[in-house]
Amino acid sequence: MTPRTPALLQLIWLASPALPVGGFSYSEGLEPAVESGRVTDEHSATRWIVDQLRLGQARADLAVIASAMPAWRDADAARITELNAWVLTTRESAEMRQQVEQMGRSLADWLRQRAADDPRLPLLASLRPAPSWPMVMALALQRSGASAHDALSAAAFGWAENMVQAAVKSVPLGQSAGQRMLQALADAIPAVVDTALATGDADRQAFTPMLAILSAQHETQYSRLFRS
Repeated sequence: MTPRTPALLQLIWLASPALPVGGFSYSEGLEPAVESGRVTDEHSATRWIVDQLRLGQARADLAVIASAMPAWRDADAARITELNAWVLTTRESAEMRQQVEQMGRSLADWLRQRAADDPRLPLLASLRPAPSWPMVMALALQRSGASAHDALSAAAFGWAENMVQAAVKSVPLGQSAGQRMLQALADAIPAVVDTALATGDADRQAFTPMLAILSAQHETQYSRLFRS
């Protein structure tokens, strides 16, 4: 990805499930929701993922990305370190923490191969214990030159597509059902992005108790397709 690539293409690239960051290997609590009988069909899977988008992503990761993009633009080291620490300390289970660190490292490696001369990369590498996924995604999105609303829409759709594919595999569902689920998520994304953009530090939160419980149960689930 280079500045010569138009912003729209860069957003499509970052939202693509082909991005080599391992997102396909995580269900983010959906698999244990299926195992426990909370998600059983297309309707319940759609409701579960839309709720997760509105109650989780909008108030946490997408809100972090919205705050981190201007911080990366200004190379504000203190703000970037603060936001990264917030992400890592608010993960509600070991699997959630593992995912956000692993995907962050993988995206950082991808970014270094395509933007080796970006002066902010040393700051990205200095984040400890790891650069989190939302923080690395925020830098990649900021580099695209796209508007904040378009950038967050791409990030949200990339997440939604991964979750739908997890539902197709784990419920299981057909591809047509998956497309209907994507439509429902696409319809919800504009309002979710508006929420994320309006969420300041005092309102940002990572509070999804049932998801946290299911994620912890997944650590010892007997039969698993996914890492979370």
